[in-house]
Amino acid sequence: MKETPLRRVMKIVAVTSVAALALAACGSSDDTSSSGSTSSSTKSALKVGLAYDIGGRGDQSFNDAAAAGLDKAKSDLGVTAQEAEATTGESESAKEDRLRTLAQAGYNPVVAVGFAYAGAVDKVAAEFPDAKFAIVDSAKGDKTPANVTSLLFAENEGSYLVGVIAAKKSKSGNIGFIGGVQVPLIQKFEAGYVAGAKSVNPDIKIQVKYLTQPPDFSGFSDPAKGKTAAQGQLDAGADVIYAAAGGSGGGVFEACKAAGASAIGVDSDQALTADASVRDVIISSMLKKVDVAVFDFIKANQDGTVKGGDQVYDLKKGGVDYATTGGHVDDIKADVDKAKQDIIDGKITVPTTP
Repeated sequence: MKETPLRRVMKIVAVTSVAALALAACGSSDDTSSSGSTSSSTKSALKVGLAYDIGGRGDQSFNDAAAAGLDKAKSDLGVTAQEAEATTGESESAKEDRLRTLAQAGYNPVVAVGFAYAGAVDKVAAEFPDAKFAIVDSAKGDKTPANVTSLLFAENEGSYLVGVIAAKKSKSGNIGFIGGVQVPLIQKFEAGYVAGAKSVNPDIKIQVKYLTQPPDFSGFSDPAKGKTAAQGQLDAGADVIYAAAGGSGGGVFEACKAAGASAIGVDSDQALTADASVRDVIISSMLKKVDVAVFDFIKANQDGTVKGGDQVYDLKKGGVDYATTGGHVDDIKADVDKAKQDIIDGKITVPTTP
């Protein structure tokens, strides 16, 4: 039977509807439009797909930093976006399906937030060689396709600075570190923190606790575990605790609040993003500028200048830093800034492993 124009239109509508329904099943997805100017939208015509790690938008930390970069791209560049979220304990195939559905629906570029997507990004990017992909916190491997950009950070350098802060602010000479999951990435935070603290006080006691071990990644989204771990360190004499545990950090802050101790946040400036009831105990945060990296990647796609491979955001590039909200570290800022400049100048080499 000869295909009429009407039948062709009906086919297109049907295919579009199926794609939309599949994408809606990806997780907590929210199709959002740009609030940017008409001229910006016309210029870009970019549809960005962003897949969050466990906790998603609203975790007050890592994922929210990525969300901030996406929101800036919507506002400044006129892009539209589709967001999806990982769930605790999901299979590798679920991650692949999430990315594949975004790519199939025409979202390009696609950004995966978190090293847990490493295998899924490699597989799906190979299936869509004309699309651009980015992954946060996973270095490019031998099998990684050329259309993948790895957005990496010198977490050890930023953590060194908050280690200096913790040691200088501690009255007991006893501080804590709580990591979400014991993986090499989070151990970079620990390594820098310990080195920074010991640069101030070589004899300082540093308690280290990880909430879960892989393949259990719930340590990034379990405030109750964070609170219990912090209470244990506080009972053992710690008076400052650095939480590199994603959404679990909320529980750490609660424990510090109840004990009259101090806390240090991570990724975002958590003295601004954490629950209002605990913000006053957060004396600083290690800022990991995931928002900057995500925005830069999207803009590079818009401009046609995107590069594959590893893109490292360190202190020198402004990719990591420390927060001063609340004025809690004003009295020691000169000391912290000196350490920061010494790292930038190469006078201090910060370890990447404990």
